[in-house]
Amino acid sequence: MLNNGHILTAALMRSAEQHLIDSGISVIELMHRAGSGAADYIWRSAPHATTLVLCGPGNNGGDGYVIAQALLEKGAVVKIAASAEPATDAAKNAKSLWHGETLALADAQPEMQFIDCLFGTGLTRPVTGDLLAHHQRLFDGAQRRVAVDLPSGIETDSGAMLNVISAYDLTIALGAYKPAHYLAPACALMGDLVGVDIGVDANSEIQLLEKPFIDSPGRADHKYSRGLVAVVAGQMSGAAQLAALAAQRSGAGYVKIFAESGFPSPNHSIVVESHRDFDQLHMQLSDERIGVIIIGPGLGRDTNAGKLLDLVMDVGKPVLLDADALVVLSKTAASRLKGHSSPVILTPHGAEFSAISEQTGGSKIDRTGKFAEDSGAVVVHKGSDSVIASPTGSQVLTPPSSSWLSTAGTGDVLAGVIAARFASEKDAFLAAKQGQWLHSRAAKLAGPAFSPEILIEHIPKALQECL
Repeated sequence: MLNNGHILTAALMRSAEQHLIDSGISVIELMHRAGSGAADYIWRSAPHATTLVLCGPGNNGGDGYVIAQALLEKGAVVKIAASAEPATDAAKNAKSLWHGETLALADAQPEMQFIDCLFGTGLTRPVTGDLLAHHQRLFDGAQRRVAVDLPSGIETDSGAMLNVISAYDLTIALGAYKPAHYLAPACALMGDLVGVDIGVDANSEIQLLEKPFIDSPGRADHKYSRGLVAVVAGQMSGAAQLAALAAQRSGAGYVKIFAESGFPSPNHSIVVESHRDFDQLHMQLSDERIGVIIIGPGLGRDTNAGKLLDLVMDVGKPVLLDADALVVLSKTAASRLKGHSSPVILTPHGAEFSAISEQTGGSKIDRTGKFAEDSGAVVVHKGSDSVIASPTGSQVLTPPSSSWLSTAGTGDVLAGVIAARFASEKDAFLAAKQGQWLHSRAAKLAGPAFSPEILIEHIPKALQECL
């Protein structure tokens, strides 16, 4: 995996490159590594495509000169359109080694393949004026579009679009993946995402989610040692049952639903324990064998929901808070959770995160990390660009998952999966990572247009891949 899965911000990438330079590797050598590696990807995916490389004045443009020369030597028909003369020594050197045709931007015409080496990591302002118009003209006229490092017009650390950008077919990250490769809205524009190793070996608090390794139960394990997951039901019984079924299929040894009398009779094997009042429920949830309590799926948002949430928090066990529980907590969440005696996991989507957090500035990584620090909870900030943050500062970004997850009930499933992994592992951050991976993988295995029940049926198949 590129840079061992560590994702580098613009500042960290500059520092990592400087470390290589200080060790005796020249900028010219780094540019050669980046450009030749990118050219290999481009050649393998579209050999002999007539190509136009758009080069800016910086080192990203220098990469473009190296790419163009490498493709020329492989037999491709390549031209360069330069927005300006190279401004760095390394880019000037790369241009001096280019033996093909260089065109002024206004004279360049679209070719079959367009390679964007205008701006890469570190851009902080939009592309505007004639430069933007020519970029769009050459982009629109191509049949295949490749971005080198990042599409021009993307803010590296937040994934924000600094101007309107269309989707590329391929993005080639240089040295390390950047936050924008995995954060919305930029992540939707990358097309196929690959990386070129240039020797960077830098650590970061932000890492890419990897397939976990999960131990099978041992010979001495039993249903309680594998973890008892308690699901507290509210107004909508279906959501609680989805979370419970997902926990059962994700490795929990025992799953129980705790509900008021009159809870619909389930058509599955999960035990439903009913209660007459809150005192009885408090006693039930105080069972020392319970490893984690899920509350939120189908909870409701009325006064009774608030009392149920207060009761669960008062029990003092590890909890996973999802959906309505987060809305009930609202802006009091961080202060209420900070002093909880046991681990807390939160699984908000964007609107729910806005309900509990006062964070408005910075990237999704910044906002999620700050809330995890303030609340002491592990936060799984869901979406097409899910971010998992621990209170100690470690964060994980997730590769793109199935867009078919955008259906009601899949969030309840995720809550159940993560809770089951916590019941087994007793580590909230590890459980969040394992649960997120299993959920995403099950969605890909399920194919298109699945229901939450079908998604649950594919969790064991995803789990099998991790054993």
